[in-house]
Amino acid sequence: NMQPFNRIINGAMTIDQRNAGASYTQVNGLYSLDRWAGNSYDGGPAAGKFSVQQSATAPDGFATSLLVTSLAATADGGNDIFDIEQKIEGFNSADLAFGTASAKTITLSFWVRSSLTGTFGGAVKNNARDRAYPFAYTISSANTFEYKTITIAGDTSGTWVGATSGTGLWLSFGLGVSSNRSNTAGAWAGGDLFSSTGATSVVGTSGATFYIT
Repeated sequence: NMQPFNRIINGAMTIDQRNAGASYTQVNGLYSLDRWAGNSYDGGPAAGKFSVQQSATAPDGFATSLLVTSLAATADGGNDIFDIEQKIEGFNSADLAFGTASAKTITLSFWVRSSLTGTFGGAVKNNARDRAYPFAYTISSANTFEYKTITIAGDTSGTWVGATSGTGLWLSFGLGVSSNRSNTAGAWAGGDLFSSTGATSVVGTSGATFYIT
């Protein structure tokens, strides 16, 4: 058996080769910090909705985080998708055996901080974008780092990429996702989902901040 290891690359947000710490206004589908991309889709590719920047504001034991700042108050409608995401290669996820009866349970853990409070969401999904597990977590105190751990039972159905450079697992942290791209937290579902139903929208409040590491 393989020992558990972190499937996320640059999770501590220490590497920022593209922007070297400078603020980057998210362009739909493009990368900011190394390995981290984001969607900015407001009925179509949308500019000027949020920025991403490597930040020295971080919890104890960490030097950096990824900071999202909302640049406008953007309502969620249609198929709008605002998120930060990482696509994990099949080489780093094939041993999880998703899509089989032997699918392994995974644990997602992270530090998060926001100027907003409430229920926030995200999702894990497959490369075919037709199987997804929306998850939810709560930010209780504004402007305070909180540690979150989410346990996800592996998907025993669906088509999952094996040991290739294709996307084995697609992880999304929602920043404002329409109801069409969300579903109930805590269960596998069909569809191209990016967050959980009822999650707080970071981009819905101009100037709102969201840090993760």
